[in-house]
Amino acid sequence: MNREQYLIESAQVKSLSARGYQLAIGVICMMAISSPQYVWTLFTAPLTAKLGVSLAQVQITFSLLIILQTFFSPVQGYLVDRFGIRSLVGVGCALSGLSWVLASQASSLSMLYLSYGVVGGLGTGIVYVGIVGLMVRWFPDRRGLAAGAVAAGYGMGAMITTFPISNSLQNVGMETTMLTFGLALGIVGLVASRFLRQPPTSQSMDSLPEMKQTVVDVPPRKVLKTPVFWLMFAMFTMMSTSGLMVTSQMASFAKDFGMTTVMVMGMAALPLALTIDRVCNGLTRPLFGWISDRYGRENTMAFAFLFEGIAMTLWLLTSDNPVLFVLLSGVVFLGWGEIFSLFPSTLTDTFGTRHATTNYGFLYMAQGIGSIFGGPVAALLHQSTDSWYPVFAVAISFDIITALLAFFVLKRMRANWIAKHSLKS
Repeated sequence: MNREQYLIESAQVKSLSARGYQLAIGVICMMAISSPQYVWTLFTAPLTAKLGVSLAQVQITFSLLIILQTFFSPVQGYLVDRFGIRSLVGVGCALSGLSWVLASQASSLSMLYLSYGVVGGLGTGIVYVGIVGLMVRWFPDRRGLAAGAVAAGYGMGAMITTFPISNSLQNVGMETTMLTFGLALGIVGLVASRFLRQPPTSQSMDSLPEMKQTVVDVPPRKVLKTPVFWLMFAMFTMMSTSGLMVTSQMASFAKDFGMTTVMVMGMAALPLALTIDRVCNGLTRPLFGWISDRYGRENTMAFAFLFEGIAMTLWLLTSDNPVLFVLLSGVVFLGWGEIFSLFPSTLTDTFGTRHATTNYGFLYMAQGIGSIFGGPVAALLHQSTDSWYPVFAVAISFDIITALLAFFVLKRMRANWIAKHSLKS
């Protein structure tokens, strides 16, 4: 082996090692900020009782969390690019933990909205957009898998906290629970963020064959003028609505279905279902990301979105069976969580890596719109019809429509775009 070949192979080994290390740190940061969204449903009943308000009013908090997390994500992505990944992700983790500390002392809806919704949303948004943007840069050859892995950290992080938080709520109450877990999660994320760093420059990365890019880098101002971006935005919005309806309303419709007072395998059905959901919601992200790396983004989208629609239909039809309620809730999340690996990888495949963080920030705003429809609008629809069937019908319809759009429309539009904007070899 000559010296030049040896140096190239050594660089490849170091790059793979560095990438794996950064991926692990990214997963830890995402796990630290996942609980505000994914265990929110456990706090809705205590909050409505404490504040003496309706479920729809309390659910505005959840929408604020997602709206602030997503609507400001372009700015958050720009700040990450401008001031560095370590500093901004550290601030985001600290704000996420602080939101629970402040919410533990909330005595009015406005205080709850400001603390849990606004502070928490800004903090989690900085971390989420920053970490996803970082990983699609570190892994241009395996974007689906890498984005899915860190998104899995966000989806599965609450798996570790669901039962402890549920037990803590029963034993010490909501205020102490929020204070304790807010401090712990904030500190973990802040410490982990100090080990993040950006990948090598594009020039040094080009020396590795798997690191080369095939499409031109498109800045946000031009991305926002393309039909393919807005199609992805509409699809992301519909899928977010479907999944966030389940995430934010699960404790409420579980109560109406009689699932909050039953046991499954010796455990309370609702926290067991939430824990299984976290596992499936996490596993689906790298799984479908890996599949999309090999079999195509749109093909994978069509299958996964249709899969969720079918699973949600079966879940609704068997909602009176405790065992099936628990198991099918996990299947539903298995068909939903992959949007957080498929959409960022598809976007970066289409518009390049240079502006990946900011571009994804704009696309991620669709999650905020989905939170409005999946949170308070879904609660109001249930309130006006006194039934969860219309709510589920809308969510299932969105799943099927998005699956059809992925296969029959997005696939063609994106192929045409890439053909026109590929880099010359």
